[in-house]
Amino acid sequence: MSFLKRYGYYFLLIGALSDFLTPYILGIFYPDLNQMTMVMSVFGDVESPVRGAFLVWSVVSGVFFVLALPAIYQTCAKTSRTLAIWLTLAIGLYGIGDCIFTGLFSIDTEQATWTFSTWVHNIGSGLGYMGFLLFPLFLILLYQKQGRGTHMKIYMVLFIISLISAGIYGLARVPAVNDLPILDKIGFCQRISFFFNYLPIVVFAIDQIKHRNKERLR
Repeated sequence: MSFLKRYGYYFLLIGALSDFLTPYILGIFYPDLNQMTMVMSVFGDVESPVRGAFLVWSVVSGVFFVLALPAIYQTCAKTSRTLAIWLTLAIGLYGIGDCIFTGLFSIDTEQATWTFSTWVHNIGSGLGYMGFLLFPLFLILLYQKQGRGTHMKIYMVLFIISLISAGIYGLARVPAVNDLPILDKIGFCQRISFFFNYLPIVVFAIDQIKHRNKERLR
């Protein structure tokens, strides 16, 4: 456990970068893929030429997020156990629900009805994305308790941008408006939204790594 607490933020950073880069790296081996108009879930579809790699990669990325949980809880519990639980839960839901479940319970977009695998996949993804989206909000509350105004403002800006980009992605999924400019590029909207979701996690991980390295040098 001490190993996980020591290197947990490295795992968090690796998990975020690994999951974020998945569509761009696998896209190289998927010639028919249009990154601008196709959502990332098509990588795991039964017709996808990179399905196996995508499913394994999703599980591996999820495991990295899970390995980061002890470090996140240990760091945040010094300020608030309640917020530590919520921050840990937010990352845990994403790592398990949206990454590991994606790899273990893939879906077939051609099927007219939802199977058990589809239910688990979609519910897990929904819960995971919720944790993904709320993570910076919990950080704002944490830094507010710590009296760290600069950090609080940084994550407030990141949270607002994340919500706006998530809202645009949500509109891109609505048939009544998704033929409008930009909204007709659902793949682009999703990737922009995910970029601003990952950014608070990456910034937080790097900040904690720098802080811990400074403490070791004292």
